[in-house]
Amino acid sequence: MEAALGSVFRVDQQLIRDNTYFVVEHECAIIACGGWSKRKTLFGSDHQTNRDDAELNPACDSARIRAFFVHPEWARRGIGSAILEASENAIRAAGFHSIELAATLPGKAFYAAFNYVSTERYEVPLANGLTLPVVRMIKNFPSDG
Repeated sequence: MEAALGSVFRVDQQLIRDNTYFVVEHECAIIACGGWSKRKTLFGSDHQTNRDDAELNPACDSARIRAFFVHPEWARRGIGSAILEASENAIRAAGFHSIELAATLPGKAFYAAFNYVSTERYEVPLANGLTLPVVRMIKNFPSDG
């Protein structure tokens, strides 16, 4: 996990600029955060060299769920679910028909509970030759009509 801090587990400032990132505070401390993106980059911080900030086309591309974290002391209280619901509602309002994300292995069950389907598992290269296993997941919204 320490190797992923700074490259994978760090906020992408583009989410903040796009107003698509949510933060939950309790007594002036951040206890959870997460959001969505209309950009091609699937995950990672703004320090990654392989990022692509081009905008996605809602008619044919999937929006991205990005940078979800809940402090362990606040886990399993519905906070992550509330952020995910707010993100999905905003994604629908932006005209997207599907969502894609890269889940860490501990996060896979959380997203599966919200009807995200695993499509592939792969390793993200980190510093010092380490890798982070992730699972690409997708969710399609039902058609209207």
